Amino acid sequence: MNYSYEETLSYIESIPKFTSKNTLDVTRAYLRLLGSPEKGQRVIHVAGTNGKGSVSSYLAKILQKAGYTAGLFISPHLVDIRERMSIDGEMVSKDEFFDLFNRILSVCGKEGLPHPAYFEFLYLMAMVWFSEKKPDFLVLETGLGGRLDATNAGEKKDLTVITRIGIDHTQYLGTTLSEIAFEKAGILRSGVPLICLEEPSDAFSVIRKRAEETGAPLYSVASSAWSGSKVDAKGIDFSFCGIYHGKGNDNEDTMGSVRALLPTHGLYQMENASLASAAALVLGISPSVTARGLEETFWPGRMEEIRPGVFLDGGHNADGIRAFLSSAGALSPGRGGKRILLFSVVSDKDYRAMLRRIFEAGIFDVIRAVPMPGARALKREALEETVEELRKEFPAACACVEKGSVEEAFDALLNQKRKEDLLFVSGSLYLVGMLKG
Repeated sequence: MNYSYEETLSYIESIPKFTSKNTLDVTRAYLRLLGSPEKGQRVIHVAGTNGKGSVSSYLAKILQKAGYTAGLFISPHLVDIRERMSIDGEMVSKDEFFDLFNRILSVCGKEGLPHPAYFEFLYLMAMVWFSEKKPDFLVLETGLGGRLDATNAGEKKDLTVITRIGIDHTQYLGTTLSEIAFEKAGILRSGVPLICLEEPSDAFSVIRKRAEETGAPLYSVASSAWSGSKVDAKGIDFSFCGIYHGKGNDNEDTMGSVRALLPTHGLYQMENASLASAAALVLGISPSVTARGLEETFWPGRMEEIRPGVFLDGGHNADGIRAFLSSAGALSPGRGGKRILLFSVVSDKDYRAMLRRIFEAGIFDVIRAVPMPGARALKREALEETVEELRKEFPAACACVEKGSVEEAFDALLNQKRKEDLLFVSGSLYLVGMLKG
C-alpha cells in the first residue's frame, strides 16, 4: 500500500490499537531481518524513572563538543514524532522518516513474527537510520523499564547510565523501588561501566548488587558531589566535584571537577548534569569540554520559560512533581504577585499522590486542573473528585477544575496573568506538548 506522510503518521499512532509489546526475541528477530543495524554502534544506554531524557540530551551535546557526531533516540516526543531520532541536534527529515517507515513495514509479519508495538516500530526505524548515518556515538533512552525494553535488544554497549529511580509504571515494573531498580538494571553488561546515583538507598543497593553480579564497573554519584551556588535569570551556577566510589566500596577516586552555568530554572537538572558529567569523565572527555556541553544544552519542556514568567514542566509522576515543586518554589513572583499552576495528568499515573504533593507544598496561590483529551487522559469526574477531597483537607487552597479545554484554560490564565505573577504548567509531558504545539 502507498501511504502519504500524513497516513504514515496515522498508521504509527494507530499501532497500539492492534498490537502490544513483544519480547526482546521478537525485536532481535526484526533487527536480523533488517540486516542487524544495531551492530557496530558505540552505544550509551540510559534508563531511569526521571531525568533520563535530560541526561541523554546532555550527553549528546557533550559528545558533540568533544568532536564526535552523536545520534540520540528519545521517548516520548513533545510536538513532532521525528524528535525521537536525531543526529547532532538535527532530527530525521520527513523524507527519511517516510522511507524508514516503509522499510520497517515491508518486514512486518515475516517469518510469522507479530507486528512490532509502537515503541518497537520507532526503535527499528531509528536503528536502521543510525546504521546508515554512522554517528560516532549513539545515545539510547529507554522507553519503559530497561530489562525488557526494545532498546535493550543490542548486546554491545560502551556505557550505561541509570538516573533517579521512583515509583512509576507499577503495572509493568513492580510496586517497590527495589523491584523497579531491578528492571532498570537489566541494561547492564559485563565489563561495561555503569553510572548511577547513590540514592534512593533501596534502589542503589539493588543496582550495586546487579553490577557486581554482572561484572559492570560501577561509578556512583552522591548528592554531595554537586551544588548550585546561584539561581538567577541566566540559570544555575553549577559545580560537580567528580567523586565516585568504585564498585560500591569505600575507596574514593577523584576524576576531575566540572563548573558550568546551566541554562535552566530546573534545580533538579543539577542531578542530571552530574550524571552526564560523570559519564563524560569516564569516557575520557575533559571537564572543560563537558562544561561547554552542559552550557549549550537546551531540553524543552523541563522548567522551560516560554514567555516571561510562564514555565512549562513535564513532571509526570510523584517524584517528578517533587522536583518540579522544588524548582517552582525557588522562583519568586514580583511584589504582590502570585504563583499560578495549571495541572493535568494521564489516568495511569498516581495522580492522587501528585496532586497531594502540590497541595501540601502550599506554594501556589491558584491551582487550576483541567482534563486532557485522549484515551489515556484522566476523566473529569475523577479529577474533580480528587481536587474536592484535597480542598477539604487543605481549605486554604484556591483550587478548582476548569470547565473548558486545556487550550482554553491556558489562554484564560495567560489573559488573567499580571506582570508580577508566575504561571506554571505541569503534570504531563503530553500536556506540555499540547501547549508547545
